[in-house]
Amino acid sequence: MRRIVRGHDQYMLKRYPFTTTTHHHHQLKTQPNKTQFTMANRANVSGAKSSTLSTLSTEDQFYTDIASKNVEPLWTVLNKMVPPKPNPSSVVTAWPYEDLRPVLMQSGIVVSAEEAERRVLMLVNPAMQAPYTTDTIYAGLQLILPGETAPAHRHVAFALRFIVEGSRGFTAVEGQKLMMERGDVILTPSWHWHDHGSKGDGPIVWLDGLDLPVYRFLPVNSAENYEEARYPSELSDNSNWKLPWAPVQAVLDENKETETYARYDYKSGEHGKHLSKTISGQAERINAGATTKKVRETVSFVYHVYEGEGYSTIVSPEGKEERVQWKGKDTFAVPAWSTISHTCTQECGSAYLFAVNDRPMVESLGLYKRQELK
Repeated sequence: MRRIVRGHDQYMLKRYPFTTTTHHHHQLKTQPNKTQFTMANRANVSGAKSSTLSTLSTEDQFYTDIASKNVEPLWTVLNKMVPPKPNPSSVVTAWPYEDLRPVLMQSGIVVSAEEAERRVLMLVNPAMQAPYTTDTIYAGLQLILPGETAPAHRHVAFALRFIVEGSRGFTAVEGQKLMMERGDVILTPSWHWHDHGSKGDGPIVWLDGLDLPVYRFLPVNSAENYEEARYPSELSDNSNWKLPWAPVQAVLDENKETETYARYDYKSGEHGKHLSKTISGQAERINAGATTKKVRETVSFVYHVYEGEGYSTIVSPEGKEERVQWKGKDTFAVPAWSTISHTCTQECGSAYLFAVNDRPMVESLGLYKRQELK
């Protein structure tokens, strides 16, 4: 058995040199090899005599030989391919706004919006690399300064934007100029021309949410720049691509006196379904002193705190419990199948959270599962 393990380890190190104990999201879990290729049984595998196998003197040689034939042994990675429970690679991560805002403002000095095309600080999950904020969601904080233009382009990826700070910024989508106010959700559907700008006196900051990680597996994303800095547009006061905060909070607060928690799921005005086929949004209210039920779903989230203070208790699929303290404008990521509960630590009023989620794609693939825990 020691020889078998050694042969397997040599194969894995040669084939997967990046496998380490410190990068658990790449680590390949193994299970015992139940088939021991001895000289006596090699000739009887599937009832056929194999001259290749009969010449093998060790299992070490077996793993060495197959590496050059563009095949790999499934039994060495079966637990990774078919795990006993959901096993996202991303981890719980928080981005306090008070830490990021100075850096974001500094980026406005380092590079112009025109030079950068999109001046964004990507929120990168430390267990992964860009564009992963969770396994399926990309998020970033974008900055526009007074008088600037982020040039017009279009791309296959779907984008939504939650306005964090400022006023009188705008996004023009396919000729509709949509003015931005704090708490608005602005949509940029796939392959729609769009540009950003500001007519205000101060900085405009918003949280970008895109389905970019999907295109690491489906490499069909592309982008195209418009011939001019701005796509021709006219001011629009009523658009399906702008979802203001006030009506959302009104729904959340309908039963505020009798229910300590409420959730609102954003829907598209065009078809009454999720905001897109891949990612969507939700908003939540937690009353002062309340703690929500413990819930886990096969859905990942990028939360943004619209207003309030509190903390979220998050238990990973592996059972690791973490507490994320938050206050207004903070952002944090929650991997799929994590148990989540929110607590509002205020003495009065309510806390309000917005979240980008991957619920549409999970549901459309028939993979949605939800559990309430005690």
